[in-house]
Amino acid sequence: MMTLLDAVRSRRSVGRLVDPAPSDEEIVALVTDAASAPDHGLLRPWRLIVVRDTARDALGAALAEGCPADDAVGRRRAAGKPLRAPLLLSIVLVPRDNPKVPEWEQLAATSAMVGNLGLLLHDAGYGAIWRTGNVTDSPQVRGLFGLAPGERLLGWLYVGTPGAASPPVPRPVFAPHERLFALRPGGTVVPLPAVPARPGAQP
Repeated sequence: MMTLLDAVRSRRSVGRLVDPAPSDEEIVALVTDAASAPDHGLLRPWRLIVVRDTARDALGAALAEGCPADDAVGRRRAAGKPLRAPLLLSIVLVPRDNPKVPEWEQLAATSAMVGNLGLLLHDAGYGAIWRTGNVTDSPQVRGLFGLAPGERLLGWLYVGTPGAASPPVPRPVFAPHERLFALRPGGTVVPLPAVPARPGAQP
């Protein structure tokens, strides 16, 4: 099992995913651990809907119905999207009515949970990629999942075993001085001074 630092540094979104995918039992265990993410109010303002096997065809049909009737190519492509991975986890934001926790914080908590889950899947030997799109708001897809009026579908975490390896997409060089700042006495905000990177850190 890799260290936490190894997992954080090596995790990447994986576009090509094949069998095997985590079992329902594995998903329960992984999500239970992922749910320890920061969550103001401990609201757990989310739920996940597992889509696998022939249920992917039902989702594909709903995606296709959301395309214009005269767009045969678009409908065919939409129908095939759920087949890109053996398992899809539908991420549903379920906002709670709480005067101390606005919806944006609940969205942040949900995203933090999904981030945890991605790292845990990677550590377990699986690959994943978070896919979204306008189809998340289509009546056909919302109806398929039985979403309540206030709920929001945030896309799907496609999950499986990484397929044929492809060269990793280069990441932009991280420039700390562009992202890390400090408030100095007197109210001046300045970039943090440069410090040597830890060994093995991503550029």
